[in-house]
Amino acid sequence: MEKGKEVVLCGASAYKQKFYLNEAFQKLPQGIKDELQIMCVLYTQDVGGVFLLEFDENGSLRFRTEAKPGDYSYDEIGSVLKIKELQRTKEELLRSLELYYKLMVQKEMETAGEKP
Repeated sequence: MEKGKEVVLCGASAYKQKFYLNEAFQKLPQGIKDELQIMCVLYTQDVGGVFLLEFDENGSLRFRTEAKPGDYSYDEIGSVLKIKELQRTKEELLRSLELYYKLMVQKEMETAGEKP
């Protein structure tokens, strides 16, 4: 992983109606993977567009959302409100994922010779 690059944990798309989980996180417990899927899919059903959870170069979890140009069904205001709600209601999960990333995934990358 190159410096300055984000690592996608998971995401969902209202356009393709699909959920994606990065293969590097397949070792997460099934309950957490299920919770991430529900969170991402519900977000795109409520707001539209594409929703991603990414780790920055420091291992902090970031929310990223985007919409196709001219997508008038995408709710920009709802997006901000939904992200704030997720940050509040899923705080413990998000902190645990950050810790997991820093302790497990970055360590595996360092062992494999990649730069975190």
